[in-house]
Amino acid sequence: MGNRLASSTSPYLMQHAGNPVDWWEWEPAAFAEAVRRDVPLLLSVGYAACHWCHVMAHESFENPAIAAQLNAGYVAIKVDREERPDIDAVYMAATQALTGHGGWPMTVFLTPDGRPFYAGTYFPPTPRGGLPSFPQLLTAIGQAWAERRDAVEESAASITGSITEMNGSLPGIGADSTAGGVAATRSWSAALAEAAAGTLASFDPVRGGFGGAPKFPPAMSCEFLLRHHRRTGSAPALAAVSGTLEAMARGGLYDQLAGGFARYSVDADWVVPHFEKMLYDNALLLRVYAQHARLTGSALSERVCVQTAEFLLTSLRTPAGAFISSLDADTDGVEGLTYVWSPAELTEVLGDTDGRWAAALLSVTRPGSFEDGRSVLQLREDAADPQRWSQLRTRLAAARSVRPQPARDDKVILSWNGLAIAALAEAGANLRRPDWIAAAETAADFLFAVHLRGGRWRRSSRDDVVGSAAAVLSDHADLADGLLALHQATGQARQLRAARDVLDVALEHFADRAGGFFDTADDAEALVVRPREVTDGATPSGASALADGLLTYSALSGDGRYRDIAEAELARAQPVLLRYPRSAGRWLATAEAAEAGPLQIAVVGPVGPARDALLALARRRAPAGTVFAAGDGLDDRGLELLAQRSAIDGRPAAYVCRAFVCERPVGTVTELAELLR
Repeated sequence: MGNRLASSTSPYLMQHAGNPVDWWEWEPAAFAEAVRRDVPLLLSVGYAACHWCHVMAHESFENPAIAAQLNAGYVAIKVDREERPDIDAVYMAATQALTGHGGWPMTVFLTPDGRPFYAGTYFPPTPRGGLPSFPQLLTAIGQAWAERRDAVEESAASITGSITEMNGSLPGIGADSTAGGVAATRSWSAALAEAAAGTLASFDPVRGGFGGAPKFPPAMSCEFLLRHHRRTGSAPALAAVSGTLEAMARGGLYDQLAGGFARYSVDADWVVPHFEKMLYDNALLLRVYAQHARLTGSALSERVCVQTAEFLLTSLRTPAGAFISSLDADTDGVEGLTYVWSPAELTEVLGDTDGRWAAALLSVTRPGSFEDGRSVLQLREDAADPQRWSQLRTRLAAARSVRPQPARDDKVILSWNGLAIAALAEAGANLRRPDWIAAAETAADFLFAVHLRGGRWRRSSRDDVVGSAAAVLSDHADLADGLLALHQATGQARQLRAARDVLDVALEHFADRAGGFFDTADDAEALVVRPREVTDGATPSGASALADGLLTYSALSGDGRYRDIAEAELARAQPVLLRYPRSAGRWLATAEAAEAGPLQIAVVGPVGPARDALLALARRRAPAGTVFAAGDGLDDRGLELLAQRSAIDGRPAAYVCRAFVCERPVGTVTELAELLR
């Protein structure tokens, strides 16, 4: 039978369009149907690249008998968490409250008015590992609904009350006491030192990264520690970042043939990844590797930066120039099938001599590091013969390209594209790659053409057709971040104005009168709880990214109102940041920028090698979080950072400023380097 998912803009929902389950999308008609039939709702949340989502789909949702049981007793709703992060956030909070953990697929049972009363994640088709089977669960929930409705209603009320309480505003400053609240917080210098110590306490000095298995790439924590090192000179902070970035780049988490990072490592040594590749991970990592290369001169970080940017441009780009969401973990239902190798397969492609040499270089052994005698490629040491490795890498990549390939989730997410635009613009400016900056401009133009409707933003699109889901706070904040980075790379005033407009929409529609910000707009669809996320996860929280964008915009424009709001939010969040520093990397990086000024650098004068040299030196030596502007000194184009700053005797000059109070202008790279020391 068919269901209602075939016309969806979500590849994940379309994966389920042929299921015998009578799926509904999240829509009022589904809730009305549950009321009409007097049955509970089964909410199933996942995403296209999720391995265990595929497993449960194959075992249960494609099973005619289980589907018939589900259809008979429930109204089944399928949600793509990437299209509707607001729905995911609300019901993930319920799942974690009930079970102590979360994950995907997420399986939640709701009353017809949307209140959760039972939740879990993956359920097998037969009892396994202490879990009931999915059919057993359907039977038990159905009996409870029919025979113990009062208990179900009591559970729904209790859980909804708990997640409402958990979702309350942060303690700290109130909406009418900003100045007092900021004054009441701890010194940021002391707080940042404490947060750095808390982050470093879990650093793994042997394997890199923080904590044990599974290990996720800690891009935002690394960015914070880089900024902390640059401001304070902390050697442990830099050592932790350098060790982590090298370990990730040399292990199986990183694709040694085509570039790009997998979502996480299942082991503590970064050997075996969970093979899905997400746009947001690669955007965040591209940015931090570029910053590390700029700060340290690391050839490894620069190589990874270049290869990751090329991965974005070749593997995750749409024909229109935007960026898709992910590549699947599975190929033909087998996890990692595309990526792993045996010694015999290397020999088949490269011949005996080169095959043995590559196997030793890439840690490919007969027992294998993965499954069935196959290994994930690692590059634990640089090749003794780089030219030979380059040639073999090209041959292996070509051979791999004709294997079956993982599926692509080709929907375009607004916030993740904002992260990619920021990374490409910043890395392109730092490494003098105008092609990356141009790609970032093309992606931004696409978002304005497709995702902006009637002055308001939409969350996702597919095949250049925008979806119906409204943009959430992180969409606005990450887009503003991308536009601000793009403005600094191109000098175009229109991008600065566009960033201001996006920030203003966020301030108007997402602010909480009691202080802080909700993740959904004041005119968005009402859920059982209006969600807000404070801590950073795999991506920056909307609130932390917004604070960063407000601070950056203020430093570029001179409008102190935006900085006041950013500082108020930093002050409000400070207790949480100190308690959970590893879940606050973007917050802490923003606080580091605020504590440093942030530094502002304006380079003015005629276009040419001399101005380029000053700007290149500034980008290389200035701390992360510095804002940049460049112009000809004749027309400030409405850019406050360039206003009333001119060349010296017709020659380029650099101005180093904090809060628009500048040092004397300098005209040579030697003088500028001394100012930035």
